[in-house]
Amino acid sequence: MSGFETDRRTPPGLPQTADRALQVLLAFDRARPEWGVTEVATEFGLHTSIAQRLLATLAHRGFLVQDTANRRYRIGPAALHLGRMWDQAGALDILVRPLLAELAEATGHSALLALPDSAHMRCVVVAEGADGRLRDYPLTNELYPAHAGATSKSFYAFLPDEQRSRIFTDRPLARFTDRTVTDLAELEAQFAEVRANGWAYTVGEYDFGVATLAVPVFLRDEPYGSVSVGWLSEQYRHDPTEWVELLREVSSRISLRLTRPIPRRHRRGRL
Repeated sequence: MSGFETDRRTPPGLPQTADRALQVLLAFDRARPEWGVTEVATEFGLHTSIAQRLLATLAHRGFLVQDTANRRYRIGPAALHLGRMWDQAGALDILVRPLLAELAEATGHSALLALPDSAHMRCVVVAEGADGRLRDYPLTNELYPAHAGATSKSFYAFLPDEQRSRIFTDRPLARFTDRTVTDLAELEAQFAEVRANGWAYTVGEYDFGVATLAVPVFLRDEPYGSVSVGWLSEQYRHDPTEWVELLREVSSRISLRLTRPIPRRHRRGRL
């Protein structure tokens, strides 16, 4: 059993009730999409009546919804609203860009964070290296097909098999260069290799003459996106394994920032 006074202690100066409610809300994830009152009380070391009030308050404000059949709770529509505001406010860029800038400076090449968008990965944050842009236009919002290039493969390789199958089965795989893999069995073999290595490296699978090294980004043990570095393969010759640990470090720091935001200094005293 985990308690608020040990693993999840509320920082001094913060209202404990609000912090407890937020901790409960953050407990909802893919592994535990629904919770009951007794489960919350046990997990967080709370009295059942306190757990009930916390869940009821979150449901009242739309952050949770209760299934009337089994009286268990799931994430509600207010969370969707905050997610949209997060995207529009550019908060992801503020948190991630400094880390990508360090990566771009260390490698000299473009570094980017990409997130899944249906059967593609979308570049959401990018930092240019000393060699300049890979293309004549900014990479932000560029889409990368799920089956071509390390940026995509480093993410889709780590999806659960059933989820990945829904994306690729019965879907035509376009060929972009002579190195693009369009055979599903061969693609699955490559995904298995990526999982074994923990990183992906490709040359010219999507953009002719572009080499890419990428690692997955996980949030609470679930695949969230990928961090990658790209360069012109004919102009620069690199051993990609030299940068794997560097990318992994950046990936871990991104995960930490997105799951545990940088703490602010709080004044002690009355709230």
